[in-house]
Amino acid sequence: MESIASAALTSWTLDWRATAVLAGTAVVYLRGWLRGRRLIKGERDHQRLGAFLAGIAVLFLALESPLDAFDSLFLSAHMTQHLLLMMVAPPLVLFGHPILPLLRGLPKRFVKEGLGPFLTWPTLRKIASLATSPVAAWLVFASSTILWHLPKFYELALSSPAWHGVQHASFFWSGILFWWPIIQPGPGKPRWPKWVAIPYLLFADIVNTALSAFFVFSGTLLYPSYSAVRASGLSAQDDQILAGLIMWVPGSIVYLVPAFVLMMRVLGGTGIRRAVRVMRVKRPPPRANRALWQLTPRMRRVAQAAMLLLALAVMADGFFGSQVTALNMAGVLPWIHWRGLSVLALLMIGNLFCMTCPFTLVRDFGRKVLPAKLRWPRPLRTKWLPVALFAIYLWAYEAFGLWNSPWLTAWIIAGYFATALAVDGIFRGASFCKYVCPIGQFHFVSSLVSPREVAVRSAAVCQSCRTHDCIRGNEHARGCELYLFQPKKAGNLDCTFCLDCVKACPHDNVGLLPVLPAQTLVTDVYRSSLGRLSKRTDMAALVLLFVFGAFVNAAGMVAPVMAWEHGWHSRLGIDSMPLIVGIFVFAGALLLPAAAVTCCGLLTRQRMDALRRFVFTLVPIGFAMWAAHLLFHLAASWGIASIEPAQILLLDAGLLLTLYLGWRVAGDALRNAAPWAVMACSLYGAGIWILFQPMQMRGMMP
Repeated sequence: MESIASAALTSWTLDWRATAVLAGTAVVYLRGWLRGRRLIKGERDHQRLGAFLAGIAVLFLALESPLDAFDSLFLSAHMTQHLLLMMVAPPLVLFGHPILPLLRGLPKRFVKEGLGPFLTWPTLRKIASLATSPVAAWLVFASSTILWHLPKFYELALSSPAWHGVQHASFFWSGILFWWPIIQPGPGKPRWPKWVAIPYLLFADIVNTALSAFFVFSGTLLYPSYSAVRASGLSAQDDQILAGLIMWVPGSIVYLVPAFVLMMRVLGGTGIRRAVRVMRVKRPPPRANRALWQLTPRMRRVAQAAMLLLALAVMADGFFGSQVTALNMAGVLPWIHWRGLSVLALLMIGNLFCMTCPFTLVRDFGRKVLPAKLRWPRPLRTKWLPVALFAIYLWAYEAFGLWNSPWLTAWIIAGYFATALAVDGIFRGASFCKYVCPIGQFHFVSSLVSPREVAVRSAAVCQSCRTHDCIRGNEHARGCELYLFQPKKAGNLDCTFCLDCVKACPHDNVGLLPVLPAQTLVTDVYRSSLGRLSKRTDMAALVLLFVFGAFVNAAGMVAPVMAWEHGWHSRLGIDSMPLIVGIFVFAGALLLPAAAVTCCGLLTRQRMDALRRFVFTLVPIGFAMWAAHLLFHLAASWGIASIEPAQILLLDAGLLLTLYLGWRVAGDALRNAAPWAVMACSLYGAGIWILFQPMQMRGMMP
């Protein structure tokens, strides 16, 4: 084995043809670069020269170094070679803006008489324009990546030097096409807006993640050639897993880092800020639209009544129907359809569940006879009670199999009705929604990344207002029950989307307006009824439980975790499952986030105010995990076999938005954001691992 490794390390391929082509290309580019510098000097000329020569060096390393000797022995070495050819060399070459330097470096007569007719040929220019368009370039790159990693074609490349060369050429030139729309090396003006590159890169990461996850989790040897000759103690299966990890982690970094940088530029650009400013201060809608807002509370009552009837039907079926989960409404509707549809609503609009909540409808009817005069006790005017209830839910859901017990589910719904009626029948100000309901807190935090917010259209109109009907109410509407004063409100926290403030405003200055997701977390403004988030330890604890609870809840349904739980269950006895699940939930949803935040504080030496602000930047990655998990069950219930690409896209978007928020909160002290970025990336990796594990199909027939 040592002789083989030594021979591989000391043997450089140094094929004279490939070396001559690479060296000649570098010389031509350098000659053209020098000619261009004589005509006009640019600030980035030296950067472009360095990038192009680095790209040529990476190509030489991939094709002529001992790495090429290892590719027939180790799949991991071959995957590293592919990574260099597809994801490293092409962008470096394109960063050199090679077209003009290469043309200037060639003999003028050859360029004019030999290449000129082709370069000015309209058909060729149309083909080049089509090939470098985002859709075509992405399809070529994805097809090349998938095709050459299919066992039949991969084995063909291993067995034939000619096809091996075709494979490598395909990787490099498809990489050139792929990176062209992102870098847009010219010449000429950019043909596509910058934001196009963000979904472009995210969809590419989906392909990369899915393919690399297949290498890691398939459990079968994909390429038998690597098991025939082993050059070390590393088994072919372990080598395949290592190759998948090489493709996965560095590959995702190559896609996600540029997407993150582009997102920072787009979201931080003056164009987006101006669009948001115009969006928030646009003139009130015409009088014709006012009728729609006047009808909205009535429409809300209709929706609440429909939800109430559905809840009563679920309770009846849970109490008296079949106790087979898949055959009972209480086993299917609350745990699969309602949660999945709520997530979709949060992604598209906002907190529609609280808007149509049937519990508040019963509460409102109860107030006809109940006093609702007392104020909620001051010591309980925090989020600690819903935090505790949310943690209990995460534990009880698995410990007692709530999803598998229609009877228990019916009792939970009945208990919700009774609690809402009792709390808001005695205490005023929607105390149940604000200080008790864990479902409401989940939707409040989730709606921070929703694309709409109940907000004022023009701050100037509010400054001239003297009645403040949006919070006090009038003869048309009761005003905000949660005491959210619209001019001081920021974000969707504690907002139930009841739209009473919309109806009450006499100036038509409040509406359900489009906003940039999570943008309100960038600044630590004073928020009506909440104060500054940097001062709220209870809100930070709620967010941490929301974020880490998403991963704990999903992990509790995958095969490795369930095998671990059942292994301890068989050792400890029949009544030990609540204890085992409790340890798992406590460690994952409470102990781990506390330890992670403590480590971030020690590494950055930040005050508690700063730590709390960074905690809120984790909301997008947490919501992305909830959405990816719950939408999986919803899709499975509708017969959709696989939604892994959509799940990966959700996690990618959540990670990018979290990194963006961390960058904005850090400001000039970017080193303070580094530990939080590591935490977010670790959560992302855990989420990907969870999504690619076998997950229990709950609420469905075997």
